[in-house]
Amino acid sequence: MKLLPTCMLRAFLFPAVAVASLAIVPLPAADQAGDKAIRIKAGLSKPHTDEAGVVWQADSGFSGGDVVGREDNLAIANTRTPSLYRTEHYSMTSFTWKLPNGRYTVKLHFAETFEGITGKGERVFSYQVEGKEFKDFDIFATTGGANRAYVETVEVEIKDGQLDIAFTPKVENPEINAIEIIPVK
Repeated sequence: MKLLPTCMLRAFLFPAVAVASLAIVPLPAADQAGDKAIRIKAGLSKPHTDEAGVVWQADSGFSGGDVVGREDNLAIANTRTPSLYRTEHYSMTSFTWKLPNGRYTVKLHFAETFEGITGKGERVFSYQVEGKEFKDFDIFATTGGANRAYVETVEVEIKDGQLDIAFTPKVENPEINAIEIIPVK
């Protein structure tokens, strides 16, 4: 017995509804997170609009370190927004951002794009997001290679009016490509 794809089944059972549901209307960039998300693109001195039309603020909130950019055509796997991963902030000790107290989803965007890292164990660092520890993080090992995007999602509760992220090097320097802070309703 051959099964119909879901969209065809909907069209068969509910023809008037199915036609309307096939048209996907993208949300305006400001509404995609469902609230007033804060998005920071590491490594840039001006705002950035990604391939999905989402605007990211310039590099800000980091303590220490430096920034670097890669080639504009560098291929990045595992993402529909490769431009997010072509710049980075590295060797920083922390990131802080003033926020109203409440619950947030924090998304940390990583990709190993430094040509000097060619295998597992060549960049290892730990980080803490509001006290939640991620020990011995290795981007290359986590993603299975270089130039592959990875997003770590962390649920936090802000109680002191500030998001705190600490970075601790073990091998090489910590690096990050972007940070999203999304209020939880």
